[in-house]
Amino acid sequence: MAEEHPDMGVVFWPVGTGDSTTIVVSEEVVMQVDLHDMDKANDDDNPEVPVVDRLVEALPTVGGRPYLAVFVLTHADKDHCLGFADLLDKVDIGELWATPRLWREFEQAVDEKLCEDAKAFQAEAERRVKAVKKAIEEEREPVSGDRVIVIGYDTDHDKHAYDELPEQYKSGPGKSITTLDGHSCEERFEVFIHAPFAADCAAERNDTSVAMQVTLTEAGGECGKILLFGDLAHETIMKIFTFSEARKREHYLEWDVLLAPHHCSKKVMFLPEDGEDVLQQDIMDAFARHARDEAVIIASSGVIPSSDEPGKNPPHRKAADEYEEITELICTMEWPDADTPHPIVFAVDADGAGVLREATVAATHTAVIEGKAWRRGRRLAAVTSAAAVVGSDVAKARGKASGGTDRIRAAIAADRGAGDVAPPPVGFGQ
Repeated sequence: MAEEHPDMGVVFWPVGTGDSTTIVVSEEVVMQVDLHDMDKANDDDNPEVPVVDRLVEALPTVGGRPYLAVFVLTHADKDHCLGFADLLDKVDIGELWATPRLWREFEQAVDEKLCEDAKAFQAEAERRVKAVKKAIEEEREPVSGDRVIVIGYDTDHDKHAYDELPEQYKSGPGKSITTLDGHSCEERFEVFIHAPFAADCAAERNDTSVAMQVTLTEAGGECGKILLFGDLAHETIMKIFTFSEARKREHYLEWDVLLAPHHCSKKVMFLPEDGEDVLQQDIMDAFARHARDEAVIIASSGVIPSSDEPGKNPPHRKAADEYEEITELICTMEWPDADTPHPIVFAVDADGAGVLREATVAATHTAVIEGKAWRRGRRLAAVTSAAAVVGSDVAKARGKASGGTDRIRAAIAADRGAGDVAPPPVGFGQ
Protein backbone atom coordinates (compact mmCIF):
# COMPACT_ATOMS: atom_id res chain seq x y z
CA MET A 1 0.00 0.00 0.00
CA ALA A 2 1.47 3.32 -1.02
CA GLU A 3 2.05 5.83 1.73
CA GLU A 4 0.50 8.56 -0.43
CA HIS A 5 -3.04 7.26 0.03
CA PRO A 6 -5.80 9.48 -1.45
CA ASP A 7 -7.03 11.98 1.10
CA MET A 8 -10.28 12.98 -0.60
CA GLY A 9 -13.22 10.86 -1.64
CA VAL A 10 -16.63 9.36 -1.02
CA VAL A 11 -17.44 6.12 0.81
CA PHE A 12 -20.68 4.30 -0.01
CA TRP A 13 -21.38 1.97 2.91
CA PRO A 14 -22.74 -1.58 2.43
CA VAL A 15 -25.89 -1.16 4.55
CA GLY A 16 -28.54 -3.10 2.66
CA THR A 17 -31.25 -1.13 0.90
CA GLY A 18 -30.61 2.27 2.40
CA ASP A 19 -28.23 5.20 2.09
CA SER A 20 -25.13 5.96 4.16
CA THR A 21 -22.70 8.09 2.16
CA THR A 22 -19.63 9.69 3.73
CA ILE A 23 -17.81 12.49 1.90
CA VAL A 24 -14.25 13.12 3.11
CA VAL A 25 -13.31 16.65 2.07
CA SER A 26 -10.16 16.89 4.21
CA GLU A 27 -8.62 15.42 7.32
CA GLU A 28 -10.84 17.64 9.48
CA VAL A 29 -13.96 18.10 7.34
CA VAL A 30 -16.32 15.17 6.81
CA MET A 31 -19.90 15.30 5.51
CA GLN A 32 -22.48 12.56 5.98
CA VAL A 33 -25.39 12.26 3.55
CA ASP A 34 -28.16 10.13 5.06
CA LEU A 35 -27.74 7.25 7.49
CA HIS A 36 -29.01 3.68 7.66
CA ASP A 37 -27.91 2.08 10.92
CA MET A 38 -28.85 -1.56 10.52
CA ASP A 39 -28.76 -2.08 14.27
CA LYS A 40 -31.89 0.11 14.49
CA ALA A 41 -33.83 -1.40 11.60
CA ASN A 42 -35.92 -3.93 13.59
CA ASP A 43 -36.22 -5.89 10.37
CA ASP A 44 -35.51 -9.59 9.92
CA ASP A 45 -33.88 -8.83 6.57
CA ASN A 46 -31.32 -6.52 8.19
CA PRO A 47 -28.62 -7.91 10.50
CA GLU A 48 -28.03 -5.91 13.67
CA VAL A 49 -24.86 -4.11 12.66
CA PRO A 50 -24.16 -0.77 14.41
CA VAL A 51 -23.19 1.60 11.60
CA VAL A 52 -23.11 4.65 13.88
CA ASP A 53 -20.50 3.13 16.18
CA ARG A 54 -18.19 2.40 13.27
CA LEU A 55 -18.64 5.88 11.80
CA VAL A 56 -17.92 7.50 15.16
CA GLU A 57 -14.61 5.66 15.39
CA ALA A 58 -13.52 7.03 12.00
CA LEU A 59 -14.34 10.71 12.53
CA PRO A 60 -11.87 13.41 13.56
CA THR A 61 -12.09 14.68 17.12
CA VAL A 62 -12.42 18.24 18.36
CA GLY A 63 -12.14 18.91 22.08
CA GLY A 64 -12.09 15.19 22.73
CA ARG A 65 -15.39 14.55 20.94
CA PRO A 66 -15.98 12.98 17.51
CA TYR A 67 -16.75 15.75 15.03
CA LEU A 68 -18.89 15.64 11.88
CA ALA A 69 -18.88 18.91 9.95
CA VAL A 70 -22.23 18.42 8.19
CA PHE A 71 -25.12 15.97 8.23
CA VAL A 72 -27.49 16.11 5.25
CA LEU A 73 -30.89 14.41 5.37
CA THR A 74 -32.17 14.10 1.81
CA HIS A 75 -35.63 13.15 3.09
CA ALA A 76 -37.11 11.60 6.20
CA ASP A 77 -37.75 8.01 5.12
CA LYS A 78 -36.59 5.41 7.60
CA ASP A 79 -33.89 3.97 5.32
CA HIS A 80 -32.24 7.41 5.13
CA CYS A 81 -32.25 8.49 8.78
CA LEU A 82 -32.14 5.37 10.96
CA GLY A 83 -29.69 5.90 13.80
CA PHE A 84 -29.68 9.70 13.69
CA ALA A 85 -30.67 10.07 17.37
CA ASP A 86 -27.78 7.79 18.33
CA LEU A 87 -25.39 9.73 16.09
CA LEU A 88 -26.50 13.03 17.60
CA ASP A 89 -25.81 11.66 21.08
CA LYS A 90 -22.32 10.41 20.23
CA VAL A 91 -21.04 13.05 17.79
CA ASP A 92 -20.79 16.83 17.65
CA ILE A 93 -22.51 17.69 14.37
CA GLY A 94 -21.44 21.14 13.25
CA GLU A 95 -24.18 21.86 10.74
CA LEU A 96 -27.48 20.26 9.66
CA TRP A 97 -28.97 20.51 6.19
CA ALA A 98 -32.75 20.08 6.34
CA THR A 99 -35.65 20.54 3.93
CA PRO A 100 -38.95 22.32 4.72
CA ARG A 101 -40.79 19.03 4.16
CA LEU A 102 -40.40 17.96 7.79
CA TRP A 103 -41.95 21.17 9.08
CA ARG A 104 -44.86 20.62 6.70
CA GLU A 105 -45.30 17.04 7.93
CA PHE A 106 -45.40 18.20 11.54
CA GLU A 107 -47.91 20.88 10.64
CA GLN A 108 -50.28 18.64 8.69
CA ALA A 109 -51.69 15.19 9.28
CA VAL A 110 -50.02 12.67 6.98
CA ASP A 111 -50.82 9.03 6.32
CA GLU A 112 -47.26 7.82 6.78
CA LYS A 113 -45.99 8.68 10.24
CA LEU A 114 -42.47 9.85 10.84
CA CYS A 115 -40.09 7.36 12.44
CA GLU A 116 -38.46 8.23 15.77
CA ASP A 117 -35.15 9.18 14.15
CA ALA A 118 -36.91 11.55 11.76
CA LYS A 119 -38.60 13.16 14.75
CA ALA A 120 -35.23 13.47 16.48
CA PHE A 121 -33.79 15.14 13.38
CA GLN A 122 -36.69 17.57 13.18
CA ALA A 123 -36.44 18.46 16.87
CA GLU A 124 -32.72 19.17 16.42
CA ALA A 125 -33.35 21.25 13.31
CA GLU A 126 -35.94 23.33 15.17
CA ARG A 127 -33.54 23.80 18.10
CA ARG A 128 -30.89 25.05 15.71
CA VAL A 129 -33.24 27.50 14.01
CA LYS A 130 -33.92 29.03 17.42
CA ALA A 131 -30.21 29.07 18.26
CA VAL A 132 -29.30 30.82 15.01
CA LYS A 133 -32.02 33.42 15.48
CA LYS A 134 -30.83 34.03 19.04
CA ALA A 135 -27.23 34.46 17.90
CA ILE A 136 -28.28 36.98 15.27
CA GLU A 137 -30.29 38.93 17.83
CA GLU A 138 -27.15 39.04 19.97
CA GLU A 139 -25.12 40.19 16.96
CA ARG A 140 -22.81 37.20 16.88
CA GLU A 141 -22.17 34.24 14.59
CA PRO A 142 -23.88 30.93 15.44
CA VAL A 143 -21.38 28.45 16.82
CA SER A 144 -20.59 25.02 15.44
CA GLY A 145 -23.23 22.67 16.75
CA ASP A 146 -25.99 25.25 16.33
CA ARG A 147 -25.73 25.83 12.60
CA VAL A 148 -28.47 24.84 10.15
CA ILE A 149 -29.18 25.36 6.45
CA VAL A 150 -32.71 24.94 5.13
CA ILE A 151 -32.59 23.50 1.61
CA GLY A 152 -35.61 24.37 -0.53
CA TYR A 153 -38.68 26.58 -0.55
CA ASP A 154 -42.17 25.86 0.75
CA THR A 155 -45.34 27.83 0.08
CA ASP A 156 -46.09 27.43 3.79
CA HIS A 157 -42.76 28.99 4.77
CA ASP A 158 -44.32 31.92 6.61
CA LYS A 159 -45.90 29.51 9.09
CA HIS A 160 -42.54 28.31 10.36
CA ALA A 161 -39.67 29.85 12.31
CA TYR A 162 -37.05 29.02 9.67
CA ASP A 163 -38.64 31.64 7.43
CA GLU A 164 -37.04 34.35 9.61
CA LEU A 165 -33.51 33.07 9.03
CA PRO A 166 -31.17 35.31 6.99
CA GLU A 167 -30.48 34.17 3.44
CA GLN A 168 -27.07 32.67 4.29
CA TYR A 169 -28.91 29.98 6.24
CA LYS A 170 -31.10 29.04 3.28
CA SER A 171 -30.33 27.38 -0.03
CA GLY A 172 -32.13 25.71 -2.89
CA PRO A 173 -32.07 24.84 -6.59
CA GLY A 174 -29.54 26.82 -8.58
CA LYS A 175 -27.32 27.63 -5.59
CA SER A 176 -23.85 26.42 -4.65
CA ILE A 177 -22.36 25.77 -1.22
CA THR A 178 -18.59 25.75 -0.61
CA THR A 179 -18.45 26.44 3.14
CA LEU A 180 -19.09 23.60 5.58
CA ASP A 181 -19.68 24.49 9.23
CA GLY A 182 -17.57 27.61 8.86
CA HIS A 183 -14.74 25.84 7.00
CA SER A 184 -14.07 27.50 3.65
CA CYS A 185 -13.60 24.63 1.19
CA GLU A 186 -13.90 26.61 -2.02
CA GLU A 187 -10.74 25.28 -3.66
CA ARG A 188 -11.57 21.61 -3.11
CA PHE A 189 -15.32 21.22 -2.60
CA GLU A 190 -18.58 22.44 -4.10
CA VAL A 191 -22.18 21.30 -3.75
CA PHE A 192 -24.66 22.47 -6.37
CA ILE A 193 -28.27 22.08 -5.25
CA HIS A 194 -30.70 20.76 -7.89
CA ALA A 195 -33.80 20.03 -5.78
CA PRO A 196 -36.26 20.07 -4.02
CA PHE A 197 -38.32 22.37 -6.22
CA ALA A 198 -40.84 24.78 -4.76
CA ALA A 199 -43.59 23.24 -6.89
CA ASP A 200 -43.02 19.88 -5.17
CA CYS A 201 -43.21 21.11 -1.58
CA ALA A 202 -46.55 19.36 -0.97
CA ALA A 203 -45.66 16.24 -2.98
CA GLU A 204 -44.91 12.77 -1.66
CA ARG A 205 -41.88 12.65 0.63
CA ASN A 206 -39.63 10.94 -1.93
CA ASP A 207 -40.36 13.72 -4.43
CA THR A 208 -39.01 16.33 -2.01
CA SER A 209 -35.56 14.72 -1.72
CA VAL A 210 -32.48 16.89 -1.75
CA ALA A 211 -30.70 16.39 -5.08
CA MET A 212 -27.18 17.69 -5.58
CA GLN A 213 -23.94 17.43 -7.47
CA VAL A 214 -20.83 17.15 -5.31
CA THR A 215 -17.48 18.15 -6.85
CA LEU A 216 -14.19 17.28 -5.16
CA THR A 217 -11.10 18.98 -6.61
CA GLU A 218 -7.49 17.98 -5.92
CA ALA A 219 -4.82 20.67 -5.52
CA GLY A 220 -3.49 20.06 -9.04
CA GLY A 221 -6.91 20.51 -10.60
CA GLU A 222 -8.10 16.91 -10.97
CA CYS A 223 -11.73 16.62 -9.93
CA GLY A 224 -14.45 14.06 -9.37
CA LYS A 225 -18.20 14.65 -9.66
CA ILE A 226 -20.95 12.76 -7.87
CA LEU A 227 -24.70 13.03 -8.53
CA LEU A 228 -26.98 12.27 -5.58
CA PHE A 229 -30.73 12.27 -6.24
CA GLY A 230 -32.14 10.78 -3.04
CA ASP A 231 -35.36 8.92 -3.82
CA LEU A 232 -36.50 11.10 -6.71
CA ALA A 233 -38.33 9.49 -9.63
CA HIS A 234 -38.61 10.20 -13.34
CA GLU A 235 -40.58 13.45 -13.43
CA THR A 236 -38.44 15.42 -11.00
CA ILE A 237 -35.13 14.13 -12.31
CA MET A 238 -36.11 15.09 -15.86
CA LYS A 239 -37.06 18.52 -14.56
CA ILE A 240 -33.54 18.84 -13.14
CA PHE A 241 -31.95 17.95 -16.48
CA THR A 242 -34.29 20.20 -18.44
CA PHE A 243 -33.80 23.22 -16.19
CA SER A 244 -30.02 22.99 -15.97
CA GLU A 245 -29.56 22.34 -19.69
CA ALA A 246 -31.82 25.27 -20.58
CA ARG A 247 -29.75 27.53 -18.33
CA LYS A 248 -26.45 26.32 -19.85
CA ARG A 249 -25.39 24.67 -16.58
CA GLU A 250 -24.48 21.31 -18.04
CA HIS A 251 -21.29 21.21 -15.94
CA TYR A 252 -23.52 20.78 -12.89
CA LEU A 253 -25.03 17.65 -14.45
CA GLU A 254 -21.75 15.87 -15.16
CA TRP A 255 -20.96 12.75 -13.17
CA ASP A 256 -18.21 10.27 -12.51
CA VAL A 257 -20.50 8.54 -10.03
CA LEU A 258 -24.28 8.41 -10.19
CA LEU A 259 -25.93 7.05 -7.05
CA ALA A 260 -28.90 5.27 -8.62
CA PRO A 261 -32.00 7.12 -7.36
CA HIS A 262 -34.24 5.28 -4.89
CA HIS A 263 -31.91 2.29 -4.54
CA CYS A 264 -32.09 1.21 -8.20
CA SER A 265 -35.86 1.65 -8.52
CA LYS A 266 -37.60 1.12 -11.85
CA LYS A 267 -39.72 4.23 -11.17
CA VAL A 268 -36.77 6.29 -12.37
CA MET A 269 -37.04 5.11 -15.99
CA PHE A 270 -40.33 3.17 -16.27
CA LEU A 271 -43.83 4.64 -16.11
CA PRO A 272 -47.04 2.54 -16.02
CA GLU A 273 -49.21 2.66 -19.12
CA ASP A 274 -52.23 0.35 -19.49
CA GLY A 275 -50.86 -1.96 -16.85
CA GLU A 276 -47.41 -2.21 -18.46
CA ASP A 277 -44.08 -0.65 -17.51
CA VAL A 278 -43.00 1.58 -20.38
CA LEU A 279 -39.38 2.68 -20.64
CA GLN A 280 -38.82 6.45 -20.71
CA GLN A 281 -35.79 6.73 -22.93
CA ASP A 282 -35.46 10.46 -22.29
CA ILE A 283 -34.02 9.97 -18.81
CA MET A 284 -31.60 7.24 -19.86
CA ASP A 285 -30.35 9.51 -22.65
CA ALA A 286 -29.96 12.34 -20.14
CA PHE A 287 -27.93 10.18 -17.78
CA ALA A 288 -25.71 8.99 -20.64
CA ARG A 289 -25.32 12.48 -22.07
CA HIS A 290 -23.68 13.80 -18.90
CA ALA A 291 -21.58 10.78 -17.93
CA ARG A 292 -17.84 11.47 -17.89
CA ASP A 293 -15.20 9.03 -19.09
CA GLU A 294 -15.10 5.80 -17.05
CA ALA A 295 -18.20 6.79 -15.05
CA VAL A 296 -19.86 4.24 -12.78
CA ILE A 297 -23.35 3.86 -11.33
CA ILE A 298 -23.77 2.71 -7.73
CA ALA A 299 -26.89 1.04 -6.37
CA SER A 300 -27.16 1.50 -2.59
CA SER A 301 -29.24 -1.61 -2.17
CA GLY A 302 -29.47 -5.22 -1.24
CA VAL A 303 -28.48 -7.87 -3.77
CA ILE A 304 -30.15 -7.11 -7.09
CA PRO A 305 -32.56 -9.95 -7.90
CA SER A 306 -32.24 -12.14 -10.98
CA SER A 307 -35.78 -11.10 -11.96
CA ASP A 308 -38.46 -8.79 -10.61
CA GLU A 309 -41.62 -9.86 -8.82
CA PRO A 310 -44.81 -7.73 -8.97
CA GLY A 311 -45.10 -5.28 -6.09
CA LYS A 312 -41.55 -5.81 -4.82
CA ASN A 313 -39.61 -2.83 -3.50
CA PRO A 314 -36.29 -1.86 -5.09
CA PRO A 315 -33.74 -2.86 -6.14
CA HIS A 316 -35.30 -3.81 -9.46
CA ARG A 317 -33.60 -5.95 -12.09
CA LYS A 318 -35.30 -3.93 -14.88
CA ALA A 319 -33.63 -0.76 -13.61
CA ALA A 320 -30.24 -2.46 -13.25
CA ASP A 321 -30.42 -3.71 -16.83
CA GLU A 322 -31.08 -0.21 -18.13
CA TYR A 323 -28.23 1.30 -16.13
CA GLU A 324 -25.87 -1.36 -17.44
CA GLU A 325 -26.66 -0.17 -20.96
CA ILE A 326 -24.92 3.09 -20.01
CA THR A 327 -21.92 1.93 -18.00
CA GLU A 328 -20.78 -0.32 -15.18
CA LEU A 329 -23.30 -0.77 -12.33
CA ILE A 330 -22.01 -1.67 -8.87
CA CYS A 331 -24.26 -2.73 -6.00
CA THR A 332 -23.10 -1.93 -2.47
CA MET A 333 -24.10 -5.36 -1.19
CA GLU A 334 -22.42 -7.19 -4.09
CA TRP A 335 -19.03 -5.43 -4.19
CA PRO A 336 -16.86 -7.38 -4.76
CA ASP A 337 -19.42 -10.14 -4.18
CA ALA A 338 -22.44 -10.92 -2.01
CA ASP A 339 -20.43 -13.02 0.45
CA THR A 340 -17.91 -10.29 1.31
CA PRO A 341 -19.37 -6.84 0.67
CA HIS A 342 -16.79 -4.05 0.86
CA PRO A 343 -17.49 -0.33 0.83
CA ILE A 344 -17.41 1.30 -2.59
CA VAL A 345 -14.83 4.08 -2.44
CA PHE A 346 -14.57 6.85 -5.01
CA ALA A 347 -11.30 8.74 -4.59
CA VAL A 348 -9.72 11.84 -6.11
CA ASP A 349 -5.99 12.56 -6.27
CA ALA A 350 -3.33 13.90 -8.63
CA ASP A 351 -3.66 10.81 -10.87
CA GLY A 352 -7.38 11.34 -11.44
CA ALA A 353 -10.69 10.19 -10.01
CA GLY A 354 -12.34 6.80 -9.87
CA VAL A 355 -13.51 3.85 -7.84
CA LEU A 356 -10.83 2.04 -5.85
CA ARG A 357 -10.39 -1.61 -6.64
CA GLU A 358 -11.51 -4.01 -3.93
CA ALA A 359 -7.89 -5.06 -3.34
CA THR A 360 -7.03 -1.47 -2.46
CA VAL A 361 -10.01 -1.24 -0.10
CA ALA A 362 -8.98 -4.47 1.63
CA ALA A 363 -5.38 -3.27 1.95
CA THR A 364 -6.59 0.01 3.41
CA HIS A 365 -8.60 -1.82 6.06
CA THR A 366 -5.67 -4.10 6.92
CA ALA A 367 -3.28 -1.16 7.20
CA VAL A 368 -5.62 0.77 9.48
CA ILE A 369 -6.19 -2.10 11.90
CA GLU A 370 -2.42 -2.74 11.99
CA GLY A 371 -1.90 0.85 13.09
CA LYS A 372 -0.11 2.01 9.97
CA ALA A 373 -0.38 5.68 8.99
CA TRP A 374 -0.07 7.57 5.73
CA ARG A 375 1.38 11.00 5.19
CA ARG A 376 -1.99 11.83 3.64
CA GLY A 377 -5.37 10.21 3.47
CA ARG A 378 -5.74 9.00 7.04
CA ARG A 379 -9.35 10.13 7.28
CA LEU A 380 -10.50 8.54 4.03
CA ALA A 381 -8.62 5.37 4.99
CA ALA A 382 -10.26 5.35 8.43
CA VAL A 383 -13.78 5.76 7.03
CA THR A 384 -13.09 3.08 4.43
CA SER A 385 -11.90 0.73 7.14
CA ALA A 386 -14.96 1.44 9.29
CA ALA A 387 -17.27 0.68 6.38
CA ALA A 388 -15.28 -2.49 5.64
CA VAL A 389 -15.93 -3.67 9.21
CA VAL A 390 -19.66 -3.09 8.64
CA GLY A 391 -19.54 -5.11 5.42
CA SER A 392 -17.75 -7.94 7.20
CA ASP A 393 -20.21 -7.87 10.09
CA VAL A 394 -23.18 -7.90 7.69
CA ALA A 395 -21.78 -10.94 5.89
CA LYS A 396 -21.17 -12.77 9.17
CA ALA A 397 -24.60 -11.95 10.56
CA ARG A 398 -26.37 -13.04 7.41
CA GLY A 399 -24.28 -16.16 7.23
CA LYS A 400 -25.38 -17.16 10.73
CA ALA A 401 -29.00 -16.32 10.02
CA SER A 402 -29.36 -17.98 6.62
CA GLY A 403 -26.48 -20.39 6.24
CA GLY A 404 -24.54 -18.03 4.01
CA THR A 405 -25.18 -16.30 0.73
CA ASP A 406 -24.46 -19.27 -1.56
CA ARG A 407 -28.16 -19.52 -2.36
CA ILE A 408 -28.30 -15.87 -3.45
CA ARG A 409 -25.10 -16.09 -5.46
CA ALA A 410 -26.24 -19.29 -7.19
CA ALA A 411 -29.48 -17.64 -8.28
CA ILE A 412 -27.63 -14.63 -9.64
CA ALA A 413 -25.07 -16.81 -11.42
CA ALA A 414 -27.82 -18.93 -12.98
CA ASP A 415 -29.56 -15.84 -14.33
CA ARG A 416 -26.44 -14.02 -15.56
CA GLY A 417 -24.53 -17.07 -16.73
CA ALA A 418 -22.00 -18.77 -14.48
CA GLY A 419 -19.03 -17.35 -16.34
CA ASP A 420 -20.44 -13.85 -16.71
CA VAL A 421 -18.76 -12.17 -13.79
CA ALA A 422 -19.03 -8.38 -13.74
CA PRO A 423 -15.55 -6.88 -14.12
CA PRO A 424 -14.24 -4.33 -11.65
CA PRO A 425 -14.93 -0.76 -12.76
CA VAL A 426 -12.19 1.09 -14.56
CA GLY A 427 -10.86 4.06 -12.65
CA PHE A 428 -8.48 5.10 -9.94
CA GLY A 429 -5.81 2.55 -9.12
CA GLN A 430 -6.33 0.46 -12.27
